[in-house]
Amino acid sequence: MAASSADDAELRRACAAAIGGAGSRQDIVLAIRVAKGRGILEKLGGRVAKPRVLALTAAQNSSKGQRPKAFLHVLKYSSGGVVEPAKLYKLKHLAKVEVISNDPTGCTFILGFDNLRSQSVAPPQWTMRNIDDRNRLLLCILNMCREMLGRLPKFVGIDIVEMALWAKENTPAVINQVNTQDGPAASVMTQRDLKVTVEKDLVSQAEEEDMEALLGTYVMGVGEAEAFSERLKRELLALEAANVHALLESEPVIKEVLRGLEAASVCVDDMDEWLRIFNVKLRHMREDIESIESRNNQLEMQSVNNKALIDELDKLLERLRIPSEFAASLTGGSFDEARMLKNVEACEWLAGAICSLEVPNLDPCYAHMRAVKEKRAELEKLKKTFVRRASEFLRNYFSSLVDFMISDKSYFSQRGQLKRPDHADLRYKCRTYARLLQHLKSLDKNCLGPLRKAYCHSLNLLLRREAREFANELRASTKASRNPTFWLEASTGSSQTANSTDTSTVSEAYSKMLTIFIPLLVDESSFFAHFMCFEVPAFVPPGAPTNGTKSESDGNDANDDDLSLMDFDGNNVKSSNNSGELGTLNEALQDLLDGIQEDFYAVVDWAYKIDPLRCISMHGITERYLSGQKADAAGFVRKLLDDLESKISMQFGKFVDEACHQIEKNERNIRQMGVLSYIPRFATLATRMEQYIQGQSRELIDQAYTKLVSTMFATLEKIAQSDPKYADIVLLENYAAFQNSLYDLANVVPMLAKFYHQASEAYEQACTRHINIIIYMQFERLFQFARKIEDLMYTITPEEIPFQLGLSKMDLRKVLKSSLSGIDKSINAMYRKLQKNLTSDELLPSLWDKCKKEFLEKYESFVQLVAKVYPNESIPSVTEMRQILASL
Repeated sequence: MAASSADDAELRRACAAAIGGAGSRQDIVLAIRVAKGRGILEKLGGRVAKPRVLALTAAQNSSKGQRPKAFLHVLKYSSGGVVEPAKLYKLKHLAKVEVISNDPTGCTFILGFDNLRSQSVAPPQWTMRNIDDRNRLLLCILNMCREMLGRLPKFVGIDIVEMALWAKENTPAVINQVNTQDGPAASVMTQRDLKVTVEKDLVSQAEEEDMEALLGTYVMGVGEAEAFSERLKRELLALEAANVHALLESEPVIKEVLRGLEAASVCVDDMDEWLRIFNVKLRHMREDIESIESRNNQLEMQSVNNKALIDELDKLLERLRIPSEFAASLTGGSFDEARMLKNVEACEWLAGAICSLEVPNLDPCYAHMRAVKEKRAELEKLKKTFVRRASEFLRNYFSSLVDFMISDKSYFSQRGQLKRPDHADLRYKCRTYARLLQHLKSLDKNCLGPLRKAYCHSLNLLLRREAREFANELRASTKASRNPTFWLEASTGSSQTANSTDTSTVSEAYSKMLTIFIPLLVDESSFFAHFMCFEVPAFVPPGAPTNGTKSESDGNDANDDDLSLMDFDGNNVKSSNNSGELGTLNEALQDLLDGIQEDFYAVVDWAYKIDPLRCISMHGITERYLSGQKADAAGFVRKLLDDLESKISMQFGKFVDEACHQIEKNERNIRQMGVLSYIPRFATLATRMEQYIQGQSRELIDQAYTKLVSTMFATLEKIAQSDPKYADIVLLENYAAFQNSLYDLANVVPMLAKFYHQASEAYEQACTRHINIIIYMQFERLFQFARKIEDLMYTITPEEIPFQLGLSKMDLRKVLKSSLSGIDKSINAMYRKLQKNLTSDELLPSLWDKCKKEFLEKYESFVQLVAKVYPNESIPSVTEMRQILASL
């Protein structure tokens, strides 16, 4: 047999050191190397199996007379090559040993344990180096289970007879655990011993020898099977006959046995009767004993119950007792700042007492007791009394605080001095009663509604007074000249629009109004939400500024610890984002801040009267503040900013409508020639509007551009149609002026670029129409003759056209003579006609170039028609005509 790792003494010592390091003394029966994986399938799959060591150990129990314990240790190799424990199994839980059928070598098997936590996970597969190592390990496990545990696991896929034959041929020494009186001891056992052990489970040695002797008495061949069967039948019949004869000979003995059985039956019947009598008496005695024990148990249980009842009643009485100091605070104590700590303690005790008398904090069996009901009613009365007293005090307190601040004029802006509202002192005084409000909410939620209304009403008066005084002084201290609103009127001189005054102070005043009051309103909303115990998240993160400005609280954070509700164990109660609470809060904020928007509207109206274009700057300022207000709970502040944005848009829309009306008034004027007045003024207006936009979204201005330019173009078309003779001249001059005035802005403003291209297309169309009219005025006969030829070429061939009426060669010569003789005069006449009606000499060179180009294209088409229809006729070529035009 090849050398096996089971004989490796160094491996055994390493395993003993690793197992001994675990703190238990165990003797190693067998240690052998294995591979954890899928055996030959693992190798075929390209994956490397994990090396492991399996060690079988035996440990004697401390109590004598018990069987030793058997263990299976799984050890792995550390990164340094040292053996260390990985898993431990008890052999008493080994239920099955199964050899994997998919492995043709037979070296892979599974050890199934019945105590694995997750039976859904397949147990690991162990692969041995060869069949000898496998049989050696499994025989050792089988022997230890039989001798130490007294049972054998189930073997699947293993032929035990084959293992027995292998054990007979291979007899290496195997360490076995022997149980002695003094404890476990290691002994050496050969594989021949193991063979006998295995064979004992199949057939004994004596039975094997008898079977060999029986089979040895016969010489059986293939042809003697029937004779052997007949002989066995004859011998069986002879044996049965001998048995019957023996039974007949023993008849006297049987009768004697029957008489003895009858006598014994009589004795048994007598004894049965006596036993029934004794059984009745014992039953009666047992019933008496049970009755005595039952009465004794009842008395003992009653004693225990009485004691427990007394303890429970003592606890209940302790719950029902009202401390005198708390009763005094709840019914008649003062609400001064010095007494607030005692009032809060009384609130906490009252809330805890009421809660302790409610199910499930109180056993349901006590809930309907008269004493409990009376005490609960007494506590409810205390609660109502305290809530009423505290609510009345707080309503008066809020009103007195605000009245004191309103009566002191130093709190507000005065002439020549803008005063930033400062509510730090007000919030500090309110925080004194924050914990009281939280406990009032826990006692009676309904009491907070009137308190919130009282606080909102009082603070609303203060905020509106502050906003009104601030807005009035802000407008009075801002110096700015009023800009004209008639930007596009025809009667206004250009100097009035060009020399517009600087009105930036108006935008700065509006920005200052928002900078001061928007953070203040957000802080007030946040403080109100937490002070009045709304279960909503914070509006502004602690310490974070609002819109780049410092919070007005200046360290008095709305999330101050004084506003955090504590439970009865001293822990902060965390609020939840309740949509119902959020709606109630926004309704309360409406009452708190309603009316303050009028002062913001007054500033917007004031700024519009000074300079309507400042609506653009104010819209951008409002838009930036609106994007910074992301908290859902600050609903009123968002609504205020939305309303301001709508108000500014409406005012700017009013300005645009007035400008459009000024443009439309040009339509009712007497015949107009040249560039209309609103064309260059619009460029000035657009330039200033772009200066005011300052990086905000372009929607407002783009809408204004769309409306203004659409009105300008529509009015221009109506003015041009009032005199069709000069319509194209008016259009091309005004569209050209529109392009020239907006060239720079169109390069940077996409919306103006769109209208620039629209004006360019309209200009080209007007130019084409006007030039065609001038050309046809001088060369009408020539191009009408060409048109007749083109119309006939759709129906007849070019060779037939000279034979048509009015299109003969003679007619062609007449047309050429009348049109092209004195061509210099005709072309000069075209130039003078083009120059005559233009009011802008700047357009003449480009229009004359377009005119010459259009004339050459038409003349070239005429020359081509003549070459097709009259091939032998000679006319001036296109090159000659181009030279004539260039010389003029």
